[in-house]
Amino acid sequence: MRLSLRYRLLLPLGLLLVGDLAATAWAAMAAARGADRRLAGQLWGAARTLTEPPTFRLTPPVLAQMKRLSGADFLLVPADGPPISTFVEPIPSPPADVPIAIPATDGEDHQLGPPVTVGGTEYRCLRLALREPHPNHGGHLDIFYPESLRRTAVWDAARPPLVLGCVGGLAAVGLALLTGTRLVRRVRDLEHRTRRIAAGDFRPMPVVGGDDELTDLGRSVNETARQLAEFQEAMQRDERLRVLGQFSGGLAHQLRNAAAGAKLAVELFLSENPTADPEPLQVALRQLARIEANLRQFLDLGKPPPATRQRCDVVKLIDQSVSLLKPHCQHAGITLTWEPGSADVRMEGDPTQLAHLIGNVIGNAVEAAGPGGAVGVQLRSNGADESTPTLADSPIAGDGWVIEVTDTGPGPSPQIAAKMFEPFVTGKDQGIGLGLAVARRAAEAHGGRVSWTRQDGRTVFRIDLPVGGSRNLQGDALDKNKLQT
Repeated sequence: MRLSLRYRLLLPLGLLLVGDLAATAWAAMAAARGADRRLAGQLWGAARTLTEPPTFRLTPPVLAQMKRLSGADFLLVPADGPPISTFVEPIPSPPADVPIAIPATDGEDHQLGPPVTVGGTEYRCLRLALREPHPNHGGHLDIFYPESLRRTAVWDAARPPLVLGCVGGLAAVGLALLTGTRLVRRVRDLEHRTRRIAAGDFRPMPVVGGDDELTDLGRSVNETARQLAEFQEAMQRDERLRVLGQFSGGLAHQLRNAAAGAKLAVELFLSENPTADPEPLQVALRQLARIEANLRQFLDLGKPPPATRQRCDVVKLIDQSVSLLKPHCQHAGITLTWEPGSADVRMEGDPTQLAHLIGNVIGNAVEAAGPGGAVGVQLRSNGADESTPTLADSPIAGDGWVIEVTDTGPGPSPQIAAKMFEPFVTGKDQGIGLGLAVARRAAEAHGGRVSWTRQDGRTVFRIDLPVGGSRNLQGDALDKNKLQT
Protein backbone atom coordinates (compact mmCIF):
# COMPACT_ATOMS: atom_id res chain seq x y z
CA MET A 1 0.00 0.00 0.00
CA ARG A 2 1.39 3.40 -1.01
CA LEU A 3 1.68 5.78 1.93
CA SER A 4 2.28 9.48 1.33
CA LEU A 5 5.41 11.05 2.74
CA ARG A 6 3.22 13.45 4.71
CA TYR A 7 1.58 10.56 6.54
CA ARG A 8 4.88 8.80 7.04
CA LEU A 9 6.05 11.93 8.82
CA LEU A 10 2.80 12.35 10.79
CA LEU A 11 2.39 8.72 11.89
CA PRO A 12 5.19 8.77 14.50
CA LEU A 13 3.97 12.16 15.67
CA GLY A 14 0.42 10.81 15.95
CA LEU A 15 1.65 7.95 18.13
CA LEU A 16 3.59 10.45 20.21
CA LEU A 17 0.48 12.60 20.51
CA VAL A 18 -1.59 9.63 21.74
CA GLY A 19 1.06 9.00 24.37
CA ASP A 20 1.00 12.66 25.30
CA LEU A 21 -2.79 12.61 25.68
CA ALA A 22 -2.62 9.47 27.81
CA ALA A 23 0.04 11.04 30.01
CA THR A 24 -2.04 14.22 30.26
CA ALA A 25 -5.16 12.26 31.28
CA TRP A 26 -3.20 10.32 33.89
CA ALA A 27 -1.71 13.54 35.29
CA ALA A 28 -5.16 15.16 35.42
CA MET A 29 -6.68 12.17 37.20
CA ALA A 30 -3.77 12.05 39.62
CA ALA A 31 -4.23 15.76 40.36
CA ALA A 32 -7.98 15.21 40.87
CA ARG A 33 -7.36 12.32 43.29
CA GLY A 34 -4.84 14.43 45.12
CA ALA A 35 -7.37 17.23 45.48
CA ASP A 36 -9.93 14.74 46.80
CA ARG A 37 -7.43 13.44 49.35
CA ARG A 38 -6.54 16.93 50.50
CA LEU A 39 -10.21 17.85 50.97
CA ALA A 40 -10.86 14.63 52.85
CA GLY A 41 -7.81 15.23 55.03
CA GLN A 42 -8.94 18.75 55.85
CA LEU A 43 -12.47 17.57 56.65
CA TRP A 44 -11.20 14.75 58.88
CA GLY A 45 -8.93 17.25 60.62
CA ALA A 46 -12.00 19.30 61.51
CA ALA A 47 -13.79 16.13 62.58
CA ARG A 48 -11.00 15.14 64.99
CA THR A 49 -11.00 18.62 66.43
CA LEU A 50 -14.68 18.27 67.27
CA THR A 51 -14.81 14.64 68.39
CA GLU A 52 -11.48 13.49 69.85
CA PRO A 53 -10.06 14.31 73.29
CA PRO A 54 -9.54 16.82 74.72
CA THR A 55 -13.22 17.35 73.98
CA PHE A 56 -15.51 20.29 74.42
CA ARG A 57 -19.23 20.69 74.13
CA LEU A 58 -20.59 21.31 70.65
CA THR A 59 -22.70 24.43 70.67
CA PRO A 60 -24.20 26.49 67.84
CA PRO A 61 -21.39 29.12 68.04
CA VAL A 62 -18.73 26.38 67.86
CA LEU A 63 -20.34 24.75 64.85
CA ALA A 64 -20.79 28.13 63.12
CA GLN A 65 -17.11 28.90 63.65
CA MET A 66 -16.14 25.50 62.17
CA LYS A 67 -18.36 26.18 59.14
CA ARG A 68 -16.51 29.42 58.44
CA LEU A 69 -13.15 27.59 58.69
CA SER A 70 -13.98 24.48 56.65
CA GLY A 71 -16.80 25.55 54.30
CA ALA A 72 -18.89 22.54 55.42
CA ASP A 73 -22.28 22.47 57.18
CA PHE A 74 -22.77 20.60 60.45
CA LEU A 75 -25.75 18.76 61.97
CA LEU A 76 -25.49 17.59 65.60
CA VAL A 77 -28.06 14.95 66.57
CA PRO A 78 -27.76 14.54 70.40
CA ALA A 79 -28.98 11.54 72.34
CA ASP A 80 -31.63 13.75 73.91
CA GLY A 81 -32.81 17.14 72.89
CA PRO A 82 -33.34 18.93 69.58
CA PRO A 83 -30.70 18.79 66.79
CA ILE A 84 -28.27 21.68 66.29
CA SER A 85 -27.47 22.73 62.70
CA THR A 86 -25.54 25.34 60.71
CA PHE A 87 -28.06 25.07 57.88
CA VAL A 88 -30.42 27.89 57.22
CA GLU A 89 -33.87 27.10 58.64
CA PRO A 90 -35.50 24.69 58.46
CA ILE A 91 -33.14 22.19 60.03
CA PRO A 92 -32.90 19.12 57.75
CA SER A 93 -33.55 15.62 58.90
CA PRO A 94 -30.53 13.38 59.26
CA PRO A 95 -30.09 11.40 56.01
CA ALA A 96 -30.77 7.71 56.30
CA ASP A 97 -28.40 4.89 55.31
CA VAL A 98 -25.24 6.89 56.06
CA PRO A 99 -22.85 4.64 57.97
CA ILE A 100 -20.68 5.75 60.82
CA ALA A 101 -17.32 6.80 59.39
CA ILE A 102 -14.27 4.99 60.65
CA PRO A 103 -10.93 6.88 60.73
CA ALA A 104 -8.38 5.63 58.20
CA THR A 105 -5.45 3.61 59.42
CA ASP A 106 -1.85 4.35 58.53
CA GLY A 107 -1.23 4.06 54.76
CA GLU A 108 -4.90 4.56 53.88
CA ASP A 109 -6.65 7.66 52.55
CA HIS A 110 -9.56 9.36 54.27
CA GLN A 111 -12.88 9.49 52.45
CA LEU A 112 -15.38 12.32 52.22
CA GLY A 113 -18.32 10.01 52.69
CA PRO A 114 -21.22 9.04 50.43
CA PRO A 115 -23.16 11.59 48.35
CA VAL A 116 -26.45 12.86 49.76
CA THR A 117 -28.97 15.50 48.77
CA VAL A 118 -30.23 18.04 51.27
CA GLY A 119 -32.65 20.72 50.21
CA GLY A 120 -31.94 20.06 46.57
CA THR A 121 -28.15 20.50 47.04
CA GLU A 122 -25.65 17.71 46.73
CA TYR A 123 -23.23 17.06 49.58
CA ARG A 124 -20.73 14.51 50.74
CA CYS A 125 -21.80 13.35 54.21
CA LEU A 126 -19.35 12.26 56.93
CA ARG A 127 -21.12 10.78 60.02
CA LEU A 128 -19.15 10.56 63.28
CA ALA A 129 -20.30 8.82 66.46
CA LEU A 130 -19.88 10.79 69.72
CA ARG A 131 -18.68 8.49 72.48
CA GLU A 132 -17.63 9.01 76.07
CA PRO A 133 -15.95 11.09 77.43
CA HIS A 134 -17.37 13.53 74.82
CA PRO A 135 -19.88 15.89 76.49
CA ASN A 136 -22.38 15.14 73.70
CA HIS A 137 -21.85 11.37 73.87
CA GLY A 138 -24.66 9.14 72.71
CA GLY A 139 -25.42 11.26 69.67
CA HIS A 140 -23.69 11.70 66.27
CA LEU A 141 -22.34 14.54 64.23
CA ASP A 142 -22.97 14.81 60.45
CA ILE A 143 -20.56 16.90 58.39
CA PHE A 144 -21.90 17.98 54.97
CA TYR A 145 -19.34 19.13 52.42
CA PRO A 146 -20.86 20.74 49.24
CA GLU A 147 -20.30 18.67 46.12
CA SER A 148 -19.93 21.88 44.07
CA LEU A 149 -16.93 22.93 46.19
CA ARG A 150 -15.41 19.47 45.83
CA ARG A 151 -15.85 19.50 42.05
CA THR A 152 -14.40 23.00 41.80
CA ALA A 153 -11.36 21.96 43.80
CA VAL A 154 -10.91 18.80 41.72
CA TRP A 155 -11.26 20.72 38.44
CA ASP A 156 -8.84 23.42 39.59
CA ALA A 157 -6.29 20.70 40.29
CA ALA A 158 -6.86 18.77 37.03
CA ARG A 159 -7.14 21.79 34.70
CA PRO A 160 -3.41 22.83 34.49
CA PRO A 161 -2.10 19.45 33.26
CA LEU A 162 -5.07 19.06 30.91
CA VAL A 163 -4.63 22.53 29.40
CA LEU A 164 -0.87 22.22 29.19
CA GLY A 165 -0.99 18.75 27.63
CA CYS A 166 -3.75 19.55 25.12
CA VAL A 167 -2.33 22.93 24.08
CA GLY A 168 1.17 21.46 23.78
CA GLY A 169 -0.12 18.51 21.79
CA LEU A 170 -2.19 20.66 19.44
CA ALA A 171 0.73 23.07 18.96
CA ALA A 172 3.00 20.13 18.17
CA VAL A 173 0.46 18.76 15.67
CA GLY A 174 0.03 22.16 14.01
CA LEU A 175 3.78 22.67 13.80
CA ALA A 176 4.26 19.19 12.41
CA LEU A 177 1.51 19.72 9.83
CA LEU A 178 3.05 23.01 8.75
CA THR A 179 6.56 21.55 8.59
CA GLY A 180 5.34 18.40 6.85
CA THR A 181 3.31 20.38 4.32
CA ARG A 182 6.26 22.62 3.48
CA LEU A 183 8.57 19.63 3.26
CA VAL A 184 6.19 17.70 1.03
CA ARG A 185 5.67 20.79 -1.16
CA ARG A 186 9.43 21.12 -1.67
CA VAL A 187 9.72 17.42 -2.45
CA ARG A 188 6.88 17.71 -4.98
CA ASP A 189 8.59 20.73 -6.55
CA LEU A 190 11.68 18.59 -7.00
CA GLU A 191 9.51 15.81 -8.45
CA HIS A 192 7.91 18.23 -10.94
CA ARG A 193 11.35 19.58 -11.82
CA THR A 194 12.71 16.10 -12.54
CA ARG A 195 9.65 15.38 -14.68
CA ARG A 196 10.34 18.56 -16.66
CA ILE A 197 13.93 17.52 -17.09
CA ALA A 198 12.76 14.13 -18.34
CA ALA A 199 10.52 15.99 -20.82
CA GLY A 200 13.50 18.01 -22.09
CA ASP A 201 13.05 21.26 -20.12
CA PHE A 202 16.48 22.06 -18.65
CA ARG A 203 15.76 25.53 -17.28
CA PRO A 204 16.99 25.97 -13.70
CA MET A 205 14.45 25.98 -10.90
CA PRO A 206 14.48 28.57 -8.09
CA VAL A 207 16.02 27.09 -4.94
CA VAL A 208 13.93 28.19 -1.94
CA GLY A 209 14.01 27.27 1.72
CA GLY A 210 16.79 27.20 4.26
CA ASP A 211 20.24 25.76 4.03
CA ASP A 212 19.36 22.08 4.34
CA GLU A 213 19.56 18.79 2.47
CA LEU A 214 16.60 19.61 0.19
CA THR A 215 18.29 22.86 -0.82
CA ASP A 216 21.45 20.91 -1.66
CA LEU A 217 19.31 18.45 -3.62
CA GLY A 218 17.69 21.33 -5.54
CA ARG A 219 21.12 22.70 -6.45
CA SER A 220 22.20 19.23 -7.55
CA VAL A 221 19.09 18.91 -9.74
CA ASN A 222 19.85 22.29 -11.33
CA GLU A 223 23.45 21.26 -11.94
CA THR A 224 22.26 17.98 -13.44
CA ALA A 225 19.87 19.89 -15.72
CA ARG A 226 22.68 22.21 -16.81
CA GLN A 227 24.96 19.29 -17.65
CA LEU A 228 22.14 17.49 -19.47
CA ALA A 229 21.48 20.65 -21.49
CA GLU A 230 25.15 20.76 -22.46
CA PHE A 231 25.10 17.05 -23.32
CA GLN A 232 21.94 17.49 -25.39
CA GLU A 233 23.44 20.44 -27.21
CA ALA A 234 26.63 18.47 -27.89
CA MET A 235 24.61 15.48 -29.12
CA GLN A 236 22.54 17.68 -31.40
CA ARG A 237 25.69 19.27 -32.77
CA ASP A 238 27.26 15.84 -33.30
CA GLU A 239 24.07 14.65 -34.97
CA ARG A 240 24.11 17.62 -37.32
CA LEU A 241 27.72 16.89 -38.16
CA ARG A 242 26.90 13.22 -38.72
CA VAL A 243 24.03 14.09 -41.06
CA LEU A 244 26.25 16.61 -42.76
CA GLY A 245 28.88 13.96 -43.35
CA GLN A 246 26.33 11.68 -45.00
CA PHE A 247 25.42 14.02 -47.83
CA SER A 248 28.39 16.42 -47.94
CA GLY A 249 30.62 14.04 -49.87
CA GLY A 250 28.48 13.88 -52.96
CA LEU A 251 27.53 17.55 -52.80
CA ALA A 252 31.12 18.68 -52.38
CA HIS A 253 32.25 16.42 -55.21
CA GLN A 254 29.79 18.01 -57.62
CA LEU A 255 30.62 21.55 -56.52
CA ARG A 256 34.35 20.95 -56.71
CA ASN A 257 33.97 19.59 -60.24
CA ALA A 258 32.05 22.72 -61.26
CA ALA A 259 34.64 25.01 -59.63
CA ALA A 260 37.49 23.09 -61.24
CA GLY A 261 35.83 23.41 -64.65
CA ALA A 262 35.34 27.15 -64.22
CA LYS A 263 38.93 27.56 -63.05
CA LEU A 264 40.21 25.62 -66.05
CA ALA A 265 38.15 27.78 -68.41
CA VAL A 266 39.56 31.00 -66.95
CA GLU A 267 43.12 29.70 -67.15
CA LEU A 268 42.54 28.63 -70.76
CA PHE A 269 41.18 32.10 -71.59
CA LEU A 270 44.25 33.77 -70.06
CA SER A 271 46.60 31.52 -72.01
CA GLU A 272 44.79 32.21 -75.29
CA ASN A 273 44.48 35.97 -74.70
CA PRO A 274 47.81 37.19 -73.28
CA THR A 275 46.94 40.85 -73.99
CA ALA A 276 43.74 40.82 -71.88
CA ASP A 277 43.68 42.56 -68.46
CA PRO A 278 44.53 39.67 -66.06
CA GLU A 279 43.51 41.35 -62.78
CA PRO A 280 39.76 40.60 -62.83
CA LEU A 281 40.41 37.05 -63.99
CA GLN A 282 43.10 36.60 -61.32
CA VAL A 283 40.53 37.62 -58.73
CA ALA A 284 38.08 35.11 -60.25
CA LEU A 285 40.77 32.40 -60.02
CA ARG A 286 41.39 33.23 -56.38
CA GLN A 287 37.66 33.12 -55.68
CA LEU A 288 37.42 29.72 -57.35
CA ALA A 289 40.39 28.53 -55.30
CA ARG A 290 38.64 29.79 -52.20
CA ILE A 291 35.47 27.90 -53.15
CA GLU A 292 37.52 24.74 -53.50
CA ALA A 293 39.20 25.34 -50.14
CA ASN A 294 35.85 26.03 -48.47
CA LEU A 295 34.51 22.76 -49.78
CA ARG A 296 37.52 20.98 -48.32
CA GLN A 297 36.99 22.62 -44.93
CA PHE A 298 33.29 21.69 -45.18
CA LEU A 299 34.31 18.07 -45.59
CA ASP A 300 36.99 18.23 -42.92
CA LEU A 301 34.92 20.04 -40.27
CA GLY A 302 34.57 17.02 -38.02
CA LYS A 303 38.12 15.74 -38.55
CA PRO A 304 41.17 16.68 -36.48
CA PRO A 305 43.24 19.41 -38.17
CA PRO A 306 46.42 18.37 -39.96
CA ALA A 307 49.66 18.81 -38.08
CA THR A 308 51.55 20.49 -40.96
CA ARG A 309 53.44 23.64 -39.94
CA GLN A 310 55.46 26.13 -41.96
CA ARG A 311 56.44 29.75 -41.72
CA CYS A 312 53.52 31.93 -42.74
CA ASP A 313 53.44 35.63 -43.56
CA VAL A 314 50.51 37.00 -41.54
CA VAL A 315 50.42 40.31 -43.44
CA LYS A 316 50.27 38.48 -46.75
CA LEU A 317 47.41 36.28 -45.54
CA ILE A 318 45.44 39.38 -44.53
CA ASP A 319 46.24 41.03 -47.88
CA GLN A 320 44.89 37.99 -49.72
CA SER A 321 41.65 37.98 -47.73
CA VAL A 322 41.15 41.73 -48.28
CA SER A 323 41.85 41.37 -52.02
CA LEU A 324 39.28 38.57 -52.34
CA LEU A 325 36.62 40.69 -50.65
CA LYS A 326 37.47 43.89 -52.57
CA PRO A 327 35.03 43.36 -55.49
CA HIS A 328 32.12 42.59 -53.18
CA CYS A 329 32.85 45.71 -51.08
CA GLN A 330 33.05 47.90 -54.19
CA HIS A 331 29.70 46.59 -55.41
CA ALA A 332 27.98 47.07 -52.01
CA GLY A 333 29.61 50.42 -51.18
CA ILE A 334 31.37 49.04 -48.10
CA THR A 335 34.55 50.77 -46.91
CA LEU A 336 37.20 48.17 -46.08
CA THR A 337 40.27 49.63 -44.36
CA TRP A 338 43.52 47.74 -43.84
CA GLU A 339 46.96 49.13 -43.04
CA PRO A 340 49.46 46.41 -44.05
CA GLY A 341 52.71 48.21 -43.23
CA SER A 342 56.13 46.92 -44.34
CA ALA A 343 57.07 44.63 -41.46
CA ASP A 344 57.75 40.95 -42.10
CA VAL A 345 55.40 39.32 -39.57
CA ARG A 346 55.72 35.56 -39.64
CA MET A 347 54.62 32.66 -37.49
CA GLU A 348 54.67 28.89 -37.57
CA GLY A 349 51.35 27.45 -38.74
CA ASP A 350 49.21 25.96 -41.46
CA PRO A 351 48.69 28.64 -44.17
CA THR A 352 45.42 27.11 -45.37
CA GLN A 353 43.85 27.10 -41.93
CA LEU A 354 45.14 30.59 -41.15
CA ALA A 355 43.69 31.83 -44.45
CA HIS A 356 40.33 30.31 -43.52
CA LEU A 357 40.56 31.89 -40.07
CA ILE A 358 41.33 35.42 -41.30
CA GLY A 359 39.09 35.25 -44.38
CA ASN A 360 36.06 33.97 -42.50
CA VAL A 361 36.32 36.62 -39.76
CA ILE A 362 36.78 39.50 -42.23
CA GLY A 363 34.08 38.11 -44.55
CA ASN A 364 31.69 37.83 -41.61
CA ALA A 365 32.37 41.49 -40.76
CA VAL A 366 31.74 42.58 -44.35
CA GLU A 367 28.38 40.78 -44.41
CA ALA A 368 27.46 42.20 -40.99
CA ALA A 369 28.35 45.79 -42.01
CA GLY A 370 25.99 45.69 -44.98
CA PRO A 371 25.73 48.21 -47.86
CA GLY A 372 27.24 51.54 -46.94
CA GLY A 373 28.93 50.18 -43.84
CA ALA A 374 32.59 50.17 -42.85
CA VAL A 375 35.02 47.42 -41.86
CA GLY A 376 38.47 47.98 -40.36
CA VAL A 377 41.33 45.47 -40.06
CA GLN A 378 44.27 46.09 -37.74
CA LEU A 379 47.34 44.06 -36.78
CA ARG A 380 49.37 44.67 -33.64
CA SER A 381 51.63 42.95 -31.21
CA ASN A 382 49.95 41.10 -28.37
CA GLY A 383 52.20 43.01 -25.98
CA ALA A 384 51.55 46.43 -27.53
CA ASP A 385 49.57 49.11 -25.75
CA GLU A 386 45.88 49.15 -26.69
CA SER A 387 46.19 52.88 -27.46
CA THR A 388 48.60 52.14 -30.38
CA PRO A 389 46.78 49.32 -32.03
CA THR A 390 47.97 49.32 -35.62
CA LEU A 391 51.06 47.73 -37.04
CA ALA A 392 51.77 50.91 -38.99
CA ASP A 393 51.97 53.00 -35.80
CA SER A 394 54.48 50.91 -33.81
CA PRO A 395 56.91 48.07 -34.31
CA ILE A 396 55.93 44.54 -33.39
CA ALA A 397 56.91 43.48 -29.87
CA GLY A 398 55.65 40.83 -27.50
CA ASP A 399 54.89 37.11 -27.64
CA GLY A 400 52.25 37.04 -30.39
CA TRP A 401 49.91 39.06 -32.57
CA VAL A 402 46.39 40.36 -32.42
CA ILE A 403 44.22 40.84 -35.50
CA GLU A 404 41.21 43.07 -34.82
CA VAL A 405 38.34 43.27 -37.28
CA THR A 406 35.67 45.90 -36.60
CA ASP A 407 32.41 46.56 -38.42
CA THR A 408 29.60 49.07 -38.13
CA GLY A 409 26.87 46.45 -38.28
CA PRO A 410 24.20 46.04 -35.57
CA GLY A 411 25.96 43.07 -33.98
CA PRO A 412 24.64 39.57 -33.38
CA SER A 413 21.19 39.08 -31.91
CA PRO A 414 20.89 37.99 -28.26
CA GLN A 415 19.58 34.59 -29.41
CA ILE A 416 22.86 33.64 -31.09
CA ALA A 417 25.39 35.85 -29.27
CA ALA A 418 26.45 33.12 -26.84
CA LYS A 419 26.61 30.40 -29.55
CA MET A 420 27.92 32.21 -32.61
CA PHE A 421 31.15 30.16 -32.76
CA GLU A 422 29.26 26.85 -32.82
CA PRO A 423 28.54 25.02 -36.08
CA PHE A 424 25.23 25.80 -37.84
CA VAL A 425 24.49 28.83 -35.64
CA THR A 426 23.81 31.87 -37.83
CA GLY A 427 21.66 34.97 -37.95
CA LYS A 428 21.75 35.18 -41.76
CA ASP A 429 18.80 34.08 -43.84
CA GLN A 430 21.01 32.27 -46.35
CA GLY A 431 23.87 31.32 -44.01
CA ILE A 432 24.74 27.83 -42.75
CA GLY A 433 26.78 28.90 -39.72
CA LEU A 434 30.15 27.31 -40.50
CA GLY A 435 32.44 30.32 -41.04
CA LEU A 436 33.04 31.31 -37.43
CA ALA A 437 33.05 27.66 -36.30
CA VAL A 438 35.89 26.97 -38.76
CA ALA A 439 37.64 30.15 -37.61
CA ARG A 440 37.55 29.11 -33.96
CA ARG A 441 38.75 25.62 -34.85
CA ALA A 442 41.68 27.00 -36.82
CA ALA A 443 42.62 29.46 -34.05
CA GLU A 444 42.56 26.77 -31.37
CA ALA A 445 44.60 24.46 -33.60
CA HIS A 446 47.36 27.14 -33.56
CA GLY A 447 47.13 27.74 -29.79
CA GLY A 448 45.15 30.95 -30.22
CA ARG A 449 41.57 32.05 -29.80
CA VAL A 450 38.83 34.14 -31.37
CA SER A 451 36.58 36.43 -29.31
CA TRP A 452 34.22 39.31 -29.90
CA THR A 453 32.70 42.30 -28.13
CA ARG A 454 30.73 45.50 -28.78
CA GLN A 455 32.64 48.77 -28.43
CA ASP A 456 31.36 52.25 -29.25
CA GLY A 457 28.59 50.96 -31.52
CA ARG A 458 30.90 48.59 -33.41
CA THR A 459 31.36 44.85 -33.36
CA VAL A 460 34.99 43.94 -32.68
CA PHE A 461 36.35 40.47 -33.47
CA ARG A 462 39.77 39.75 -31.97
CA ILE A 463 42.08 36.99 -33.18
CA ASP A 464 44.92 36.18 -30.77
CA LEU A 465 47.77 34.19 -32.36
CA PRO A 466 50.96 33.04 -30.67
CA VAL A 467 54.33 33.40 -32.38
CA GLY A 468 54.94 29.68 -32.65
CA GLY A 469 58.52 30.45 -33.82
CA SER A 470 60.95 33.31 -34.44
CA ARG A 471 60.03 36.46 -36.26
CA ASN A 472 62.15 38.95 -38.22
CA LEU A 473 61.38 42.65 -38.23
CA GLN A 474 62.86 44.38 -41.24
CA GLY A 475 63.16 48.11 -40.68
CA ASP A 476 61.44 50.48 -38.37
CA ALA A 477 59.98 52.68 -41.07
CA LEU A 478 56.54 51.34 -41.91
CA ASP A 479 54.62 52.81 -44.80
CA LYS A 480 51.12 54.18 -44.51
CA ASN A 481 49.52 52.57 -47.55
CA LYS A 482 45.85 51.89 -47.12
CA LEU A 483 43.50 49.70 -49.05
CA GLN A 484 40.14 51.46 -49.05
CA THR A 485 37.27 50.34 -51.15
